[in-house]
Amino acid sequence: MRHAAISFAERVKELDAGGESWNVVFCTDMLNLAEFRGLALNRVSRLPAVAYFHENQLTYPTQDTDDRDLHFAFTNMLTGMAADRVWFNSAFHRDEFLAALDQMLRRMPDHQPLSAVEHIRGRSSVFPPGIERPPPRPARQRDQPLRLAWVSRWEHDKGPETFFSALRLLKDRGVDFHLNVLGESFGQVPKCFEAARQEFSANIIRWGFIPDRAEYQAALSASDVVVSTANHEFFGIAIVEAVAAGCFPLAPRRLAYPEVLGSAADWFFDGTAENLALRLMELDHCLSDQGQLWSGEDRSREMNDRFGWDHVATDLDRALEVLCSSAR
Repeated sequence: MRHAAISFAERVKELDAGGESWNVVFCTDMLNLAEFRGLALNRVSRLPAVAYFHENQLTYPTQDTDDRDLHFAFTNMLTGMAADRVWFNSAFHRDEFLAALDQMLRRMPDHQPLSAVEHIRGRSSVFPPGIERPPPRPARQRDQPLRLAWVSRWEHDKGPETFFSALRLLKDRGVDFHLNVLGESFGQVPKCFEAARQEFSANIIRWGFIPDRAEYQAALSASDVVVSTANHEFFGIAIVEAVAAGCFPLAPRRLAYPEVLGSAADWFFDGTAENLALRLMELDHCLSDQGQLWSGEDRSREMNDRFGWDHVATDLDRALEVLCSSAR
């Protein structure tokens, strides 16, 4: 974020010298768009610009509140002010960011640019990211135990302790289950993952990040329930992909989930390990009695229709065309 504006402005000059040309600047919140427009060639800086906020540095969780660098949050604000259009991946994200921005600006000792909040809001729209349509889901064997999937990043803000605590309750109550713990891990993995790997070794089918897309889709298709215990989620694309692949979702009724998943009461739990374990036990009984958890084909089709790239890309293209036409 600190050097992107310089790096991209220099790269654009190189490409321009080679004969490249453009009709719009499209960036994410990781770029300081105001700096880029100040450094770029005039004919590039005058192009209409869209800033896509898939996350932000003001409400993104940190393990220690003292770790937050508010200059990065200020960079997000400048990018929103410099853009002709500001697109958020969810209304929840937009509203949370703008509310937190207003609070941050009111703490400034003088010359508080409070108008920036409404300036950004007035240029904002919600455009969710798209997903690839999954392959057909294979038939489930009736005698298989409940198959659970974790698809979130292996980080503290995804609440893994709650997930594994719920599994521990299931195990104590004699519920059999298979476990696919997917998702990407980075340098500092919460210790609960290694402990869980040993504790639930007899239940684990897959453990760890799957780099191959087809294999990952197969893992989703081989799961009955996808669980999120996240304390932070601006959209939740991994959950959306899993539901589109036929998994029944269980997520806390907070963050972007009600907006993205819809209002179905049976898709949510109260955020505690105890309630999650109870809901999983209910699903296990349902699976034993009926052989299925839901009319997954219908709801998966609905998820694909809402977020499939063939639909989402059309909306994005149309919005860019309108912006470029108005700028001529």
